[in-house]
Amino acid sequence: MTALHRFDVLIIGSGLAGLTAALNLAPTHRVAVITKRALTDGSSNWAQGGIAAVMAEGDSYASHVEDTLVAGAGLCDREATEFTVEHAPAAVAWLRELGVPFTTEHGELHLTREGGHSHRRIVHAADATGAAVQATLIERVRATPNVQVFEHHMLVDLITDRRLAGPRGERRCFGAYVLDTVADQVVTFEAQHTVLATGGAGKVYLYTTNPDTATGDGIAAAWRAGCKVGNMEFIQFHPTCLYHPHAKSFLISEAVRGEGGLLKLPPHLGGRRFMPDHDPRAELAPRDVVARAIDFEMKKHGLDCVHLDISHQSPEFLREHFPNILARCAELGIDITKEPIPVVPAAHYTCGGVVTDLNGRTEVAGLYAVGETTCTGLHGANRLASNSLVECMVFAQAAVTAIRQAGAATLPELPLWDDSRVTDADEMVVISHNWDELRRFMWDYVGIVRTNKRLERAAHRIALLQREIHEFYSQFHVTRDLLELRNLVQVADLIVMSAMMRHESRGLHFSRDYPDLLPEAKPTILVPPAR
Repeated sequence: MTALHRFDVLIIGSGLAGLTAALNLAPTHRVAVITKRALTDGSSNWAQGGIAAVMAEGDSYASHVEDTLVAGAGLCDREATEFTVEHAPAAVAWLRELGVPFTTEHGELHLTREGGHSHRRIVHAADATGAAVQATLIERVRATPNVQVFEHHMLVDLITDRRLAGPRGERRCFGAYVLDTVADQVVTFEAQHTVLATGGAGKVYLYTTNPDTATGDGIAAAWRAGCKVGNMEFIQFHPTCLYHPHAKSFLISEAVRGEGGLLKLPPHLGGRRFMPDHDPRAELAPRDVVARAIDFEMKKHGLDCVHLDISHQSPEFLREHFPNILARCAELGIDITKEPIPVVPAAHYTCGGVVTDLNGRTEVAGLYAVGETTCTGLHGANRLASNSLVECMVFAQAAVTAIRQAGAATLPELPLWDDSRVTDADEMVVISHNWDELRRFMWDYVGIVRTNKRLERAAHRIALLQREIHEFYSQFHVTRDLLELRNLVQVADLIVMSAMMRHESRGLHFSRDYPDLLPEAKPTILVPPAR
């Protein structure tokens, strides 16, 4: 018999956005947090750099807003940007009250600077801010009676009025079908309010700094439920992922360049610094500029990687500011106090996503989205470094306010999941092959530099994969691998559709066929077909 769980609020995802919402809702609501692996396995735990907030003398909200707008290449929503920036200091204060061990200097928060920022405004915990924040929040969540955590539970689909018999009224979400991967059964979660906090979709690319959980689950499920999706062509490629055969997805923080790290060609090409050739801001240029510059130099010289050199700083400085990076590189035989770090660009952040308002509300009543899974308008065509963690908190807290004000709704009787007519898959190699093919052609055809022909090739491959996966999904018991592949192919389709609609090069989207900037910046909004 399929299990049924009833809660006031269902939160799907356990990163900073999801846990912030859970802790703030706990005093007034019964909350379920589902996470498809362990609580610590999301992208928030991997965030190294920090949290951007105006805290220093001489800095201002106007300056932070302007830096964000510049990085966003004209596509940031000013209202969303001002809203985030103005609420950022309070979000940091909330974390400090919870006991997050931020790095201090002489009793004050130590603020670092990252690419694209005009002031030092990055609050951090050494070079592992996300891990420090998540450890604190997880401890609090586990000690909060009104929050129940379901680990190893993966979203299958949202339950909306589309699944119910009878007349259609307001589009509404009533909860979700969720795969308990340990028990290998789909359970039903009924909730007055559902919050998507599932993170981004970096695993759609072959090379990514994201954890294995970043498969675009919330974006794909929201699209299937009838939500608009925006700006999916803007995938941020982090310029500096560690290049080493035994280092999977290890990020070399933006802060390394912020603290004086220099990008250079390998010694056999003279070890020359190259960023000043590409932008007057050199290593402190926004990420899209730096990633394209590295991509250009690698292709020009036939390189597998370039070098990031911070060895001119003292060993004491590096141990204090970058202990995790120093230790991980040392494990791989790289002494960053004496030699440069081999780096390569990798898919890092999904700037687009589910379209929401300033309260985290989607177009489907009862359904909210927060964090990287959304398109709030803050990031525009390119996310400014360290604006993501603060967006998680600011919009999660805004969604909490909206949920409290919304009150309770009368829920219909929900149909339980029926898998009586499906069988166990006999050829799982189909899933692994399609997964590998998708990530490779997305990297080759829809990467840092795009062309019309590459996008057309990707669209053709995606259409073939969608047919195969739909057939597989219809006939066999669902598994985590199948669900993730289904979501990744859907997200890939959204990325390619969005990229084909943008006939210009702006921010993170660079097309050889449309190298110029159009005079007016407009978001790309995709509307799902009526069903």
